Amino acid sequence: MMLKQQIIDQISNQMANFAKINPLNDLENNFKAILQASLEKLDLVTREEFETQQKVLINTRNKLDELEQIIKTLEQKQAQ
Repeated sequence: MMLKQQIIDQISNQMANFAKINPLNDLENNFKAILQASLEKLDLVTREEFETQQKVLINTRNKLDELEQIIKTLEQKQAQ
């Protein structure tokens, strides 16, 4: 009975040690570090910044359309 408990304890200790030195943990940590470093190199913006710039672009486009219409109207008046 004692030998059985010792074997169970030994296996349990070995599994705990393996979990501590598990190469998958190292791989996961390395992958996260590489991914983080790669993302930092990219010129990314937040969703909020993107949406703000999108609104600015829409407003600019609308203003351009208005100005084009004004120019067209002035050209028509001048041609008459």
